[in-house]
Amino acid sequence: MDHSGHGMDGMNMDLPPFTLGRGLEFGGDPFFLVGCLLGLGLYGWAVIRLRRRGDHWPAGRIVAWAVGVLTVALVMCTRLNDYGMAMFSVHMVQHMVVSMLSPILMLLGAPVTLALRALPTAARGRKGPRELLVALLHSRYMRIITHPAFTIPLFIASLYALYFSPLFDFLMESRVGHIGMMVHFLAVGLVFFWPIMGVDPGPHRPGYVMRMLELFAGMPFHAFFGIALMMATEPMVDTFLHPPASLGIEALSDQSAAGGIAWAFSEIPSVVVLIALVFQWYKSEKRQSQRADRAADRNGDKDLADYNAYLASLNARGQ
Repeated sequence: MDHSGHGMDGMNMDLPPFTLGRGLEFGGDPFFLVGCLLGLGLYGWAVIRLRRRGDHWPAGRIVAWAVGVLTVALVMCTRLNDYGMAMFSVHMVQHMVVSMLSPILMLLGAPVTLALRALPTAARGRKGPRELLVALLHSRYMRIITHPAFTIPLFIASLYALYFSPLFDFLMESRVGHIGMMVHFLAVGLVFFWPIMGVDPGPHRPGYVMRMLELFAGMPFHAFFGIALMMATEPMVDTFLHPPASLGIEALSDQSAAGGIAWAFSEIPSVVVLIALVFQWYKSEKRQSQRADRAADRNGDKDLADYNAYLASLNARGQ
């Protein structure tokens, strides 16, 4: 079957050769544009609500959330979205950003914590949005979908089971399918990195060493996937088998570029998450040390006095 001009309603038939300038022109998908605006608007509303109440919300979290949402807009609300329907390499940039960079930044914005603090408490005996969110966080469903035994296989299957089966071609044939796939990538990234980032409350909160192990359990598979695409001697995905002639690209070299992007991108989240984890670990240790200092101040260094008395008794006994 000829897939030339493949894409939604032939919209990629006459795309000019790809340049970054053309790719970053405003366009793309209204679904994601509305979603990004809602994401920024609701977060902003919650922060303003907290500030009016006299509560503090860290500026770093606001920046992380805003940049995270804007990275989604960058790849989904520009012409990159059009090129991503015809070029495997551009599609791979979209996939990697939406599944591995955007979720990390958005999670560093602690949206769940913000929602719990900003949403009003419902009247006694009633259930409002805040109570429903708390119930969801404590539900068996949430315990399952955030467990490493679920998130790591899902993270891996989103690559191999999707790209190396007819499902990818089927989804790429329609606008709804393409939107659904990108929403899936974002959701998988969020549930994979949520227990690892550890900013928001959640059912699974392993120690810092376990979080690092979870991170490194998933990342090598991304690298292997990229290498498999780079080393392939023939195109592996039908959707990108016959790129529009106007692009002036060859399917196999474009696939090789896509593999290089997937391989290189697997390192980026590892570095970002490791930096975030080390910083959180440091802050956690600092808080514990401050708590210990405050406890010592409260009891007048009673522990130290008791220890000194113990040493004095040993000394007296030895004389």
